[in-house]
Amino acid sequence: MSPDARAALVVKAMTLDEKIAMLHGTFGSSVRKANPADKRVGAGHIPGVARLGITDLYETDASLGIANGGSMRPGDVATALPSSLATAASFDPAIAYAGGAMIGAEARAKGFNVLLAGGVNLTRDPWNGRNFEYLGEDVLLSGVLAGESIRGVQSNGIVSTIKHLALNSQESGRYVLDARMSEAALRESDLLAFQIAIERGQPGSVMCGYNKVNGDWDCENDHLLNHVLKRDWAFKGWVMSDWGAVHSTVKAANAGLDQESGQELDKAIYFGALLRAAVEAGTVSQARIDDMVARILRTMFAQGVIDTPSPAVPQPIDYTAHGLIAQQAAEAGIVLLKNDRGLLPAARTAKRIVVIGGHADVGVLSGGGSSQVAAVAGTPIRMPMPNGPPNLGFIKVTYHGSSPLTAIAARVPKAEIVYLDGQDVAAAADAARTADLVFVFATQWRTEAVDLATLALPDGQDALIEAVAAANPKTAVVLETGGAVLMPWLPRVGAVLEAWYPGERGGEAIARVLFGEVDATGRLPLTFPASDRQMPRPDIPGLDKVNEAAARQASKPPTVGATTIDISGGVESFPVDYVEGADAGYRWYRRTGAKPLFPFGYGLSYTRFAYSGLTVTGGTVPRVVFTVTNSGTRAGSDVPQVYASVAGREGAPVSRLIGFDRVTLAPGERRTVSIAIDRRLLAQYDVSRPGWHVRRGTVRVSVGRDVETAVITSDMNLVEAWLKP
Repeated sequence: MSPDARAALVVKAMTLDEKIAMLHGTFGSSVRKANPADKRVGAGHIPGVARLGITDLYETDASLGIANGGSMRPGDVATALPSSLATAASFDPAIAYAGGAMIGAEARAKGFNVLLAGGVNLTRDPWNGRNFEYLGEDVLLSGVLAGESIRGVQSNGIVSTIKHLALNSQESGRYVLDARMSEAALRESDLLAFQIAIERGQPGSVMCGYNKVNGDWDCENDHLLNHVLKRDWAFKGWVMSDWGAVHSTVKAANAGLDQESGQELDKAIYFGALLRAAVEAGTVSQARIDDMVARILRTMFAQGVIDTPSPAVPQPIDYTAHGLIAQQAAEAGIVLLKNDRGLLPAARTAKRIVVIGGHADVGVLSGGGSSQVAAVAGTPIRMPMPNGPPNLGFIKVTYHGSSPLTAIAARVPKAEIVYLDGQDVAAAADAARTADLVFVFATQWRTEAVDLATLALPDGQDALIEAVAAANPKTAVVLETGGAVLMPWLPRVGAVLEAWYPGERGGEAIARVLFGEVDATGRLPLTFPASDRQMPRPDIPGLDKVNEAAARQASKPPTVGATTIDISGGVESFPVDYVEGADAGYRWYRRTGAKPLFPFGYGLSYTRFAYSGLTVTGGTVPRVVFTVTNSGTRAGSDVPQVYASVAGREGAPVSRLIGFDRVTLAPGERRTVSIAIDRRLLAQYDVSRPGWHVRRGTVRVSVGRDVETAVITSDMNLVEAWLKP
């Protein structure tokens, strides 16, 4: 029988109490209370129906690996992928799939059957603290790679979410802000990224976000959940809330929310006794309850969660093989931003190398929050969150134990290697002066729940780099950051590598790229502004309200004996107007004429590539065909990017990524690339019809190295068409 038919039979056999029990869940700590020996303690738990053979749902945070926040499973480790931005920088769907398949395999081996993965919120503000968990600022890139990661996760017979629907693009005041944007602009940007990812990955569940969208909370937003997700996109899975994102019973249930998660963080358990009472009062229909439960069950059947349940006892994991997957993802995503006079690849003939800063002697930085992984490689540094509030005590500044210094030394065993922590700027500059090569490691930590006050490197690192580069121009800067940073020292350094948060084997990955064992192949999945004033919102909206509320909370005595927690922190709701609309990221810079530090798609290589033979076909099945040639002297990988100049909502044409590929070639090798184009990327959304309107006419198409560098161009003739929402 089909999953839908099987689910219908189970629903028919369930009591109302059994149904209600499946519609709200606790933190995973409830598992330990019921059975102290159970190892399946994670982010959440929802009981099944034992008498009908329906297993419990065991949920874990899993954006970058199987998280173990607050050491809820003492001693348990997992493979730490590099940040999602690193995966996005690979522009490689295969890398995204492999990473998803890896964390899905580890989740299953640890007994979990739901991964809270699939982050696809677009980068709208470079200062967003959670940008490292997402896939950048472009609709197509984010949608394709999120979809592939989800597909990889679910290849293990478990469920992946996609999150956070929608416009969950800011951490400051995230529990209360009201994100405002027209429906057409939202459909053409964030929602299209979700739609592409859902079509490609078929996630079992959608997680709605904390914030409001156009006046309604995400998790009780009838337009988003019922009209867009379930009607227009025909989504068959279930909608779960983020932890603490539910605000009502009747409105939320009727608006399309199917399950309340982490109920301890809500002001009440809205989908427990209150939901049962609403059914008895007739304000929520029995049919709606049955639909909520059926969506969960049919997904469990479809993914094999019921027929082949995850093991109750942890199974062996090949961490060595999984570590290589993480390393390959890190290598593919490292971006070479500058390389004067061929400073890199680093010469193995160097006799004296000085390595400075970034705790490069012990490990690599990771991002904070619910995605934090206790890495197999170890945790050499774990520090409290700077100026963090008490309710965020579980968030730590954490380094994974993969030392770049050790990996560098292994490649030049006869060289003198000197390491300085960079605290003494004068000493660092003095040591650098006589070196053949200098590597400065610079870090910028980001975390869920807090945004960055500035894109500048913290703790005097800009001054350190300035001094070291002045002492020795053969200075290469390695950035370990969760997004864009400012670089006032850029003209004075010889080379810059953006390594993001490089994960489980990040030190090894960085060294392999520095010494040219692999080509530098990453491309920027988001714009690096030249100034924080170039951004649509240079200042964080609502930050004053957040700070005022934090001060009030700090002055209050702690609440004793409370069964729920007010995670809003007493912050008043405030609006955030997304004035850029559909023109997020690089499209905003193109629209305003601002010249960024580095554009979207930018990245250098250790070899050279040429493009030729562009053929463009329009009509009902648009396609772009061209040839890529490695015209250099060494093997390497290139990321040709296809852009179209399409009419924006402000009238003037704006560039938009409509296709990309990743091509690995030997010297002199050439390959024909053929890319089918999704017509929604060439259309505008019409809310009156509703649907996507492809206008008849000609659009300029280019193949280039980034959004600002077109190499070959042609025109595409479009036929008018209307596409379903």
